[in-house]
Amino acid sequence: MKALWVEKYRPSTVDGYVFVDDAQREQVQQWIRDGSIPHLMLSGSPGTGKTTLAKLLINELGVDQFDVMYANGSKEARKVEWVDKLISFCQTMPFGTFKIVLIDEADYMNINSVQPALRNLMEDYSQTVRFILTCNSPSKIMKPIHSRCQNFHIIKTDHTEFTARVATVLVTEGVEFDLDTLDTYIKATYPDLRKCLNLVQPNSQGGQLLQPGRADVGTQDWRLKSVELFKAGQVRQARMLIAQSTSPDDADEVFTWMYNNLDLWGDTPERQDQAIVIIRNGMVNIPLSADQEINLSATLIELSNIA
Repeated sequence: MKALWVEKYRPSTVDGYVFVDDAQREQVQQWIRDGSIPHLMLSGSPGTGKTTLAKLLINELGVDQFDVMYANGSKEARKVEWVDKLISFCQTMPFGTFKIVLIDEADYMNINSVQPALRNLMEDYSQTVRFILTCNSPSKIMKPIHSRCQNFHIIKTDHTEFTARVATVLVTEGVEFDLDTLDTYIKATYPDLRKCLNLVQPNSQGGQLLQPGRADVGTQDWRLKSVELFKAGQVRQARMLIAQSTSPDDADEVFTWMYNNLDLWGDTPERQDQAIVIIRNGMVNIPLSADQEINLSATLIELSNIA
């Protein structure tokens, strides 16, 4: 069985991790030299390496495996019953200098029950336990937790660097590709490198990256098809596809995707500035709109009419 590229090309050391900001690299290296970290909140877009960085830190700090607790805020750590397990872990003394609790997707934790309990534990066990929280939307985490953490926002790579990283994987794997086909996958997934690799791997058959329409697997994604439609000038069809393929719960994700692909709406800075304002207005209307499909469709119509 072939190894997943997303795992195969995951960095194994902090030195191999791609930092956009050199100051962030230096800060992480300083924590490693000090042999300690504060409570951390790692925020950023999906697939930008938050969990990878957290695990690299834990590894390079030399924390004993029995001193590490992993949890997911969208799964077990979303329920108040999980707090009892967390308390038991925090109450026992560490084998080393301190324990670490890594909570992925911490922004999904219940803000009325789990988050207040977490806040208290961060305070009560600050001498022996460090908490690392990863999240996409830090605004969904209560302010008292923010005040107990050092906030560390993972800056996403630009389109050029993102494309280069995916292309490097394809070349290393001996997969041929044309730039237009690769660009479709990039626009559909940027800045989520994990999602991009998980899409291109099954569609790299016979040493060739297949166009989404020709691939047999891994292409049931509205983003891929809509990018193809936009490129073909079929704007109305793309708008209908996006509106019909997404649910009201996907609204934030869809608008963020539109923002991440400003070149779909204009090829000049002035047109892209117009697109940003239109997307912003659409996002503002999300909580005000009774029908998210209408709000999304209206936003896409405005974007397609940028002069």
